[in-house]
Amino acid sequence: MKIFIGLAFCLIITPHLNAQEDSQQKQIQKTNDMELPKGKQTAVGLYVTSKEAYKMWKANPDKIKILDVRTLDEYINIGHAEMARNIPAFLQTYNWDADKKSFSYQMNPDFAEQAQKVFNQQDTILVTCRSGGRSALAINFLASLGYKNLYNITDGFEGDAETNPESKDFGKRVLNGWKNAGVPWTYDLNRELISVPKN
Repeated sequence: MKIFIGLAFCLIITPHLNAQEDSQQKQIQKTNDMELPKGKQTAVGLYVTSKEAYKMWKANPDKIKILDVRTLDEYINIGHAEMARNIPAFLQTYNWDADKKSFSYQMNPDFAEQAQKVFNQQDTILVTCRSGGRSALAINFLASLGYKNLYNITDGFEGDAETNPESKDFGKRVLNGWKNAGVPWTYDLNRELISVPKN
């Protein structure tokens, strides 16, 4: 009789504990999302820092793919993770955006085709840009194509800019990012890792 009561208790409480664990996991994800600026959040909800991304890749370089969605000029002139494939998600225009005080970007019309040539929908893809915004947009676009294992490298390659006006580095991208994380990067180019937009 005691065994039956114990078994019944386990059958009743186990689903509750699993539901509670799922709820806690969802809460952690929501908390992580809330800590990120809205522009870095994705529909998929998977995030890593540059340092974490490098550790993931290093542990499984055949399975973990790194996608750099910056423009080719950024990839060449600012540097890149040596294993990162460059497929620009957006192309620089020469239209001035007065609100952002910069030139605007437009979607690369070849992005979907080029990404689908290189990546399978089952691949784990860690996506980077300058500081996590364009990579979030690229992830949302790839998710709409059926990709699921997409992680936003939230600090990007260059990282976030220093916002303290008292700092000698005010306005410079020195707070985080692949380039500032103490992980390998290069200016050297591997043509096989570069997808040049057709247009």
